[in-house]
Amino acid sequence: MSSYVLPQPRVAIAFHSGYGHTAVLAEAVRRGAEKAGAHVALIPVDTITDEQWSELDAADALIFGTPTYMGGASAGFHAFAEATGGRFVDGTWADKIAAGFTNSASKSGDKLNTLTFLSAFAAQHRMIWVTLGLAPGWNALEASEHDLNRLGFWIGAGASTPQDGGIDTVHSSDIATAEHLGARVAERTAVFVAGRAALAGSADA
Repeated sequence: MSSYVLPQPRVAIAFHSGYGHTAVLAEAVRRGAEKAGAHVALIPVDTITDEQWSELDAADALIFGTPTYMGGASAGFHAFAEATGGRFVDGTWADKIAAGFTNSASKSGDKLNTLTFLSAFAAQHRMIWVTLGLAPGWNALEASEHDLNRLGFWIGAGASTPQDGGIDTVHSSDIATAEHLGARVAERTAVFVAGRAALAGSADA
């Protein structure tokens, strides 16, 4: 009895980080995706190179990350998003897997606006959005702030870090939740890539 091995998906994490907190989450997303078997490229969008643009284009999945400032994505991430206009026209990223994460100082901080923007950005590129896939944590008397998804987001991963705290103050639950997002995207993408390959093979048979 033969066992089928899923292909290694290529995942790229395109993120902006103003004070280092979102970068900590991006690293957590990377760890989760790599542990799930993906090849991962970590790309800070404010210093993106031509080679890194090519890595985004070659990836099977793109995970977008940005801090939430004034109820929305950072200017640095918006500049990156606007620079993808040619790819939007050409459909370069169409049918790739997509997901997102964000961080703000406040527990809410209107992070949902940022995650909605990221999902709309992916939708305009005709991508396929993957949600966080976790039940909410920390919402009952016996629950804990150390639960996964302690802030109760569904569309993507949300984190809260004190605005005057260093990178060591990023909450352990938020880091673990980001790792979960990376693993989930890698796993879903592997299935997607395998399915596409199987369909192509059956069509050629």
